[in-house]
Amino acid sequence: MNMRHISIAKGADGIAVLSLDNADESVNLVSASWLAEMEQAIADLTADAAVTGVILTSAKKGFMAGADLKLLVDGFETMDRRQAYAFSQRATAMHRAIEKGGKPWVAALNGLALGGGFELALACHYRILVDDRRAVVGLPEVNVGLLPGSGGTQRLLRLAGARAAVDLLLSGRAVKPDEALRLRIVDEVVPGAELLDAARSWLQSGPDPVRAWDRKGYQAAEARGVLVPETAVLFTTATAGAAKAGRNLPAPIAILSCVFEGMQLPFDRALSVESKYFARLLTDPVARNIIRTSFLSKQAAERGLRRPAGVPPSRVAKVGVLGAGMMGAGIALVSAQAGIDVVLIDRTSELAEKGRGHAAGVLAREVEKGRRTATDAAAILARIHATTDFAGLDGVDLVVEAVFEDTAVKAATTAKAEAVIPAGAIFASNTSTLPITQLAEASARPEQFIGLHFFSPVERMGLVEVIMGRRTSPETLARALDFVAQLRKTPIVVNDSRGFYTSRVFQTFIHEGAAMLAEGVPPAVIENAARAAGMPVGPLALLDEVTLDLPLKIVDQTIAEEGDRYTPPPGVPVLRHMRDVLGRGGRKAGGGFYEYPAGGRKHLWPGLAGHFPARSDVDGAQLTRRFLYIQAMETARCLEEGVLITPQDADLGAVYGWGFPLWTGGTLSYIDTVGIEVFVAEADRLAQAHGPRYAPSAWLRQRAARGEGFYPPAGATPCAA
Repeated sequence: MNMRHISIAKGADGIAVLSLDNADESVNLVSASWLAEMEQAIADLTADAAVTGVILTSAKKGFMAGADLKLLVDGFETMDRRQAYAFSQRATAMHRAIEKGGKPWVAALNGLALGGGFELALACHYRILVDDRRAVVGLPEVNVGLLPGSGGTQRLLRLAGARAAVDLLLSGRAVKPDEALRLRIVDEVVPGAELLDAARSWLQSGPDPVRAWDRKGYQAAEARGVLVPETAVLFTTATAGAAKAGRNLPAPIAILSCVFEGMQLPFDRALSVESKYFARLLTDPVARNIIRTSFLSKQAAERGLRRPAGVPPSRVAKVGVLGAGMMGAGIALVSAQAGIDVVLIDRTSELAEKGRGHAAGVLAREVEKGRRTATDAAAILARIHATTDFAGLDGVDLVVEAVFEDTAVKAATTAKAEAVIPAGAIFASNTSTLPITQLAEASARPEQFIGLHFFSPVERMGLVEVIMGRRTSPETLARALDFVAQLRKTPIVVNDSRGFYTSRVFQTFIHEGAAMLAEGVPPAVIENAARAAGMPVGPLALLDEVTLDLPLKIVDQTIAEEGDRYTPPPGVPVLRHMRDVLGRGGRKAGGGFYEYPAGGRKHLWPGLAGHFPARSDVDGAQLTRRFLYIQAMETARCLEEGVLITPQDADLGAVYGWGFPLWTGGTLSYIDTVGIEVFVAEADRLAQAHGPRYAPSAWLRQRAARGEGFYPPAGATPCAA
């Protein structure tokens, strides 16, 4: 019997082999059509008296990757909680049909089994995993704001015990064969060539097809001592940790509740509890937001969604990096890691070699931690050639300029490079704020000039903001995106403006924090309110790290070039007072909003109270809302002005560029989650209380009047910006 997603071969020995083989995808995925085929196949195999046992395996390299995430996002848009519960129960019933069909099933896991794929394996009576480091198993649903919805929490609990189950479910981590065997979530680990023979041998041993939890009188070991101190401490500690780490994430608490309640119930009732919690999460916007941005939009961007059609694919064999500071050194490292030869140039040999030394240090740490071999690290470092000689740029395919953030310095560097590089080479600036069109005025070939804004530290940050100048050609954009793909980074594409998108919106966050200090908000409350929103670091701590010089330089340069057309951000007076009056310019200057004692932990500078007297009537929830609203409002302006082209790029840039909280899905997803009508009304209230920076534009008001968010409902035609 052959179907679209599976095939079945029945042997004369009574053993049937059911192979997962999704004809529509490179991996096996849980989908509605796959589920229907599995239901039919299980019923047929159960009814066939000639079949005595079933081997469940895969015809692909991996066993099963889990659910089709687009299906889950569509489910959020189309299902209410009752329908989501039924959706979970249908998959649960399919797994129970395997367990209770009276015939033993063995999962022969030939590769990774994650999420719904591993839940399917857990429903089998025995699991054999191939002995391969890449053949990991796990239940990572927490990472997308969900929990396993077809028995995973309850089977994991009963097989591995509460402590291991809680660890695996809350971390979402995948485990390798040796650990999976130790945790008892697989029963054997064998070489790949022996996998099917081992499965057949187990079936021929005459195993009992009744699971332990389906025997009369069964009770989970932990349930018998659910109120003993060890179990109480486990769940109390895990709940406190989940609440603190998750903040606005509902999945960790739901998982703990599901496990705690399920361990005290008969198995089928526990499965019903799991489905109820799954339905609650699936119909919560947090899961939708996380999946849409961190998986669907991210994967689409990495697959070249924004790449102009009709331009032949390209690869960079040699790249020039101008400037060997932290950014330039990081760009050189990731380029060399991608197999590209790098010419790293700075004004002195010492500076150029220092940049190469940064790469050497990162590689050495990777070798020390076992993430890379010494031979591999040496080969990467050998691709980086540090020099002061621009003649080394001969033959490059692309240049990335990462020199001092000054228009004149960048112009001089551009001219020196273009005197050497081939006529067809692309010139990219890593500027974070200066308009690309303005920088391209120094170029003899502005059509080949583009912005590539990397984020620090480059070796760890996955986003690259690609900025189109007014004269940048589609071919240049395509080739730049090909280079970003070579580096295995995630691109967003934006149009030119001062600060582009990410730097422009990020500045609203740090300046809002400084403005709150001037308003009399205690500094600790400011920092805590930002973290309560889900920001990774408070604005005052961030200002110390970037130094107060940087935002003030951006402000001063904009004033010089735009004059009265520019309204400085509200936090500028505080920054000037801190740096120019108090001499506290940030961490590099010895201290700023924080003190940095030698050998001790940093802490807020006590002297702030004497210069910015604090009030006691502060609403922390209102501060949290302000941080989210000011960033979302500036993002909406970027979309209105055409700096942003798509809401997907906006949300990717927010989450992966400066750490806007993932639970929101990004700045524009946040507006949709709040509801655009509610957002505009609240923004008006904030504008009256705190100034016109919160005021919605006529364009945003019109969208709100039409009830038109930034993402269309499932199945609808996308709205124009």
